Amino acid sequence: MPKKVIRLTSEGYKALEQELVQLSGEGREKVKHDLEVARSYGDLSENSEYDEAKNAQGQLEARIRDIEATLQNAVIEDGFRVRVLNHTLNQEAEYLIVSASEAEPENGKISDESPVGEALLNRQEGEEVMVKLPNGAQVKFTVLEVLS
Repeated sequence: MPKKVIRLTSEGYKALEQELVQLSGEGREKVKHDLEVARSYGDLSENSEYDEAKNAQGQLEARIRDIEATLQNAVIEDGFRVRVLNHTLNQEAEYLIVSASEAEPENGKISDESPVGEALLNRQEGEEVMVKLPNGAQVKFTVLEVLS
């Protein structure tokens, strides 16, 4: 099965690298300490602190593996910035289309996997696009300007 390419901005790539360093260092040390403290309480079969520490360790290691896989399959792009007219709302909007892991819709960063992001990605100035939203509504956009 081919690996999924993940688009990341250079900013997003660096943020994931920093998170990986933090989790691999401080994160693992904290979990190690928590496990040692929990073991000191005695019988592990009825030790809820130990169970919590083991769960935290599992979540930490899963996040580390997830970040490593993302970084390994990442393609660095600065995102696709576009200014559009939303005909339904009769409003202009500017979007930066980024990977799902970097999406912040409230800040104009939308996922390339979202219906709007996928429909607008790599469009040209003047193109009109109809987008079906998850709620079933249809929205018409006109690309006013490609900014990146």
